This record gives sequence, structure tokens and C-alpha cells, in this order.
Amino acid sequence: MTEEIVWYDHEINKLSRSSQKRQKPCVLWFTGLSASGKSTTANAVEKKLYELGHHTYLLDGDNVRHGLNKDLGFSDSDRVENIRRIGEMAKLFADAGLIVLSAFISPFRADRQMVRDLVEEGEFIEIHMSTPLSVCEERDPKGLYKKARSGEIRNFTGIDSIYEIPDKPEITLDTADCDADASAEKVIAYLKQNHIIHD
Repeated sequence: MTEEIVWYDHEINKLSRSSQKRQKPCVLWFTGLSASGKSTTANAVEKKLYELGHHTYLLDGDNVRHGLNKDLGFSDSDRVENIRRIGEMAKLFADAGLIVLSAFISPFRADRQMVRDLVEEGEFIEIHMSTPLSVCEERDPKGLYKKARSGEIRNFTGIDSIYEIPDKPEITLDTADCDADASAEKVIAYLKQNHIIHD
């Protein structure tokens, strides 16, 4: 960072933007194994928020890798950079007053903490998709687990790359026991209870 680069404060700030939208900005961070229900549940939550008149934006792992992060692979260092960029983007969307939904495996606790530290206290809501590996592997909609087991894919989370379970997630969901709609209702209930959205 050079002396020529300084932070510029705008007259319209996060509080102004979120007040106009009648909601508190936050980052709903869905984390879990591949096929644990992250994207499906995040989509269901966003749909319910939209129907309630709230302003949202959903960041999905595959979609982001088609554009902003298409230069990154799946090494540990690339995974860290992937989450760092997404965290910075989520922070900008939250600054715009939005409820940001983020659906990424994000296997490392340190990376999730890094994103939590980017936003204000209470704005990062970690949602652990605790669906068991056996269920995720049985679903395997993209055939990725099968390829990982056969050695075609390396560094695959849950098989030959670690997934660090969240220590104290704000919400825990297991889509083996609870479908996407019921899971989404639990997230909406949390948002209401914590006054992020209102009835």
C-alpha cells in the first residue's frame, strides 16, 4: 500500500443504504462438503428473502470460478485466495446494504475467520451444512466423489483434502434430515430473531 492510496469516505454509507432497504446487511456464509446442500439451501433462502421484499445477492462457488476467480485452481494456496477474493466481494455487497449469501466449500477455519474479520461484528453468519460425507457421496450430482475416489481428481475436500468443521457456527443444518425448504425456514427464523429482517 502506497501513500498515494487513501480510503475515501462517501456521503451515502452502509447505514444509509441498509436503512433504505429496511434490513441489516449481513453475510450468510454457507460452508460444507460438496453436495451437502449449500447452493440449494442458499437459493431457497434467497427466494424467501426476495418474496419478503428484501435485497440480496447470492455468490455461488461454481459461478465465481467462471469469472472473477477463473485463474485459480484447487491447491491450498488457490483455495485461500479464492475465499479471500470472495470475502472482499461479500464485504462490498454488505456495504451496499445487501444480505449476501455465499455458498462455498471454504474448508479451512482460518479462511472463514478471515472473512468474518472483514465485516462488522454480528454481520458474518456462518451456516454449517453438516450433511454427512456418506450422504454427500451418495448424492454426488457432478460425479466428483467418484472421480476423487478413482484418483482422477486430486485435492478433493473430504477425500484427500481436509474439511475443518466450524467451531461455533451460528446455524447448523443437515440436509440428510431436513429438506431445502425447511432448512431455509430455519435461516429465515434466525434472521428474524436477530432483527436482521422484520416480519
